[in-house]
Amino acid sequence: VQLQASGGGLVQAGGSLRLSCAASGRTFSSYDMGWFRQAPGKEREFVATISWSGGGIYYSRYTDSVKGRFTISRDNAKNTVYLQMNSLKPEDTAVYYCAARTGPVSRPYDCWGRGTLVTVSS
Repeated sequence: VQLQASGGGLVQAGGSLRLSCAASGRTFSSYDMGWFRQAPGKEREFVATISWSGGGIYYSRYTDSVKGRFTISRDNAKNTVYLQMNSLKPEDTAVYYCAARTGPVSRPYDCWGRGTLVTVSS
């Protein structure tokens, strides 16, 4: 599966962005999907994940309190996963990546797309 993230850009603090990740292939609906981010000089970190059915959604408890501000969703008919980001903070500035887990839940995410840059100005 090939993934392409889009929707990043420059936004002022307090603003919103919606990231999209379009996937190729007919098996998208069977994959768990996740969003990760990497800020300059930092390691990549987990942001959110959504199960193949959309019924299991989890947000990082450690990534600068994204829960309550970010919402992950998916549209399997469009082979797309989204990350709605509200109340953005300068600390959310990062390259955001989407990823697919093509194997069982015990396995890591193994398919990554190119990231999209989100810059939040203060």
